[in-house]
Amino acid sequence: MPGVSGAGSPATDAESEEEVSGRGSRPRPDHDVRLVPVAAAGWAGAWLGTGLTGPDRWSVTTVVVVLVVSSAAAGIARRRRLVVVAAAALALLGSVVVGGLVAQGVTHGPVADLARSRAVVAADVLVRSDPQVRTGQFGGYATVRVRVETISGRGRTWAVRSPVLLVIGGDQAVESWRRVLVGSSVRVTGRLETVDRGSDIAAVLRVRQGADVRAPPSRSLLVVERVREGLRTAVAHRPPEPRALVPALVLGDTSAMTDDLQRSFQATGLTHLTAVSGANLTLLLAFLLFAAKWSGVRGWWLRGVGLGGVVVFVALCRTEPSVLRAAAMGLVALAALGAGGGRKGLRQLSVAVLVLVMLDPFLARSVGFALSVLASAGIVWWASSWVAVAVWLPRPVAEAVAVPLAAHLATLPVVAALSGAVSVSGLLANALAGPFVGPATVLGFAAAGLSLVSPWPAAAAGWCASWCAQVIIWVAQVGAALPGSSWQWPATPVALGVLGVVALAAGVSVRVLARHRWWALAGSVLMAAGMLTGPVQPGWPPREWRVVACAVGQGDGLVLRAGPGQAVVVDVGPDPVAIRRCLAGLRIRSVPVVVLTHFHADHVDGLSGVLGRLPVGQVWVSPYASPSAEAAEVAALARASGAVVRSPPVGETGRVGGVWWQVLGPVGLPRGAAGGGAGGRSADAGESAESGAENDASLVLRVGVDDLTVLLTGDVEPDGQARILATGADLSADLLKIPHHGSRRQDPAFFAATGARIAVASAGEGNSYGHPAPSTLRLATHLGMTVLRTDQQGSIAITDRDGRLAAVTQR
Repeated sequence: MPGVSGAGSPATDAESEEEVSGRGSRPRPDHDVRLVPVAAAGWAGAWLGTGLTGPDRWSVTTVVVVLVVSSAAAGIARRRRLVVVAAAALALLGSVVVGGLVAQGVTHGPVADLARSRAVVAADVLVRSDPQVRTGQFGGYATVRVRVETISGRGRTWAVRSPVLLVIGGDQAVESWRRVLVGSSVRVTGRLETVDRGSDIAAVLRVRQGADVRAPPSRSLLVVERVREGLRTAVAHRPPEPRALVPALVLGDTSAMTDDLQRSFQATGLTHLTAVSGANLTLLLAFLLFAAKWSGVRGWWLRGVGLGGVVVFVALCRTEPSVLRAAAMGLVALAALGAGGGRKGLRQLSVAVLVLVMLDPFLARSVGFALSVLASAGIVWWASSWVAVAVWLPRPVAEAVAVPLAAHLATLPVVAALSGAVSVSGLLANALAGPFVGPATVLGFAAAGLSLVSPWPAAAAGWCASWCAQVIIWVAQVGAALPGSSWQWPATPVALGVLGVVALAAGVSVRVLARHRWWALAGSVLMAAGMLTGPVQPGWPPREWRVVACAVGQGDGLVLRAGPGQAVVVDVGPDPVAIRRCLAGLRIRSVPVVVLTHFHADHVDGLSGVLGRLPVGQVWVSPYASPSAEAAEVAALARASGAVVRSPPVGETGRVGGVWWQVLGPVGLPRGAAGGGAGGRSADAGESAESGAENDASLVLRVGVDDLTVLLTGDVEPDGQARILATGADLSADLLKIPHHGSRRQDPAFFAATGARIAVASAGEGNSYGHPAPSTLRLATHLGMTVLRTDQQGSIAITDRDGRLAAVTQR
């Protein structure tokens, strides 16, 4: 390959024997798959060995030994036919033993023993990762991976080297840990907790105090940190989105990426670009080596450029296991794209997998490792052959398109298993964004390096990198906005198996299309047409639908039909993509009113999926602006879209199209309801009194959609329910939206007063709160209600034909 050619290695005699796939084609390889089952056996053995403890480990090891001995004997008896079986058996045995020994070291020892007794300990730890700030059910927290050097507890002190995950709670503590650099030695005090079987850490240590740094990082790590900070400074003058994306592409640092931008990348299958991945390193090295060879670099000097690129990549992204894994996978994929490399690509990949799981058996349980291996396998198996037949494209462009496209197809089933969705736009988005990833990454590395010399050339390189990143952002945003960008896909074994077959068929089809530019163009047009129309599910939505409870995960999102293509939306769930997908499936073109019953995240965080996507007239909110952060975000989004924000008073009535309403609550809230709090916390999980007051601040409305009456309750709790009931308001309804996702905290008299025939619980599948609670389901059933659940049945449409209620579920 011009500019890559196996990192400048000379041609071999094997190259002349490569198969030529048609006149004018570039040579493409025959793949050597003999080591694939050996690597798979090693992977399986490492997964098995790291997940077994106690007597289980020895019993399973005994079974494995018996299988290995018998397989090896068969291999010796018929060496030519079964030598691969014997090798796979030995790899299985070796990885089980290694995995078991490594797991033994992690799960036994002072740290694990103290964790089993939930001991309060003091420890000296070495910071191994950047703090990751997250939002949980009880507010913000940060996680940091550390290595415990010494630990004191239960009156004793030990010198150890155990991996532990710190979980830091409290706003002040989290802010303090944000400034801690990797490699720092820190003194911590907290309570140890055990972890699940198969985890690569010995325990979780929960702390609530700021970082007490005892020693700074080494000089080399300080230099790396200076270079990383230099990159951020080089792009600091650019707009927020490219300013956030360049460090993500170069360093895997996604801390500055907004939630909306991350969702756009997820919807278009571009998330792998912001991770430290083998595919990303492949694009980086391919571009770097092409530029070097174009500049006249040849032979061993070209290999030096490639090796230097890997060294810089590992140094800046730090020598964490995920970075080393990405480097290994990237080198394998790059070699496969070079001259003659494809023939050995799967062999090299298999060796890399086997070596990595032997060095770190816990990688076998890492989703990131699985994605990296599959992405590299896709590049090795498909990308080289696609490039070989796409002679109408310049080779660097063909590789820039083929590499991310192959990685996307190969990882499709795993990504669907994790997200429950398939990115249809990902095929086209990866093809369009691919040519800009290499330049953006290389220029980002250049900006980081130049920052040590002078800020001016660093800023110039950062400016160029951010413009390349801007194109990638446009591709992601446009792709995510298409109705058919992302399709829901069940994460069942059968469904994922079907998806795997589809991905394989698509890989074969791409090679056929790549032969002819007009066929490729026609395929792209058909794909774009599918994304513009969105997926069509037979029978959904039913023609006579009046109300739809959208499956938005652990949250609420209801749609009331106001007319053709028009609806009132009540709550928007936690995910903009989910509510947008639901509205697109219902063919909603305008929204006169969005009702946000209260400001918890599971009711308002999806607002950007409606505002800015569809014309919205008004946004109704609870009169109590708490939690304040979510309230401020709602106000900002509404202001940007031009929608009017108002809080309707209790007793207000009105109508828009076929929807009429009457506001029943909130009524008589206790003091402090307007204060700050953490959104989305559960009363069932021991939440604060303030969060309970925020739930009771929910707007409660009795609405009608033509002849169907619905009681919308938000998250109102028993106290709030009793106060509304005491007003003597008419609560009768055909349909009850069960309060608070079916929490166990309900007022039976409130339920009975509705006289509802149907009750809908909106909750997320497998949620940690146990919603809907069995006691609440029994209460509704005892009162004669038919209970429907979004966690089990997906989106639920209620129809009304001449006074006869019926429900149609999406699953």
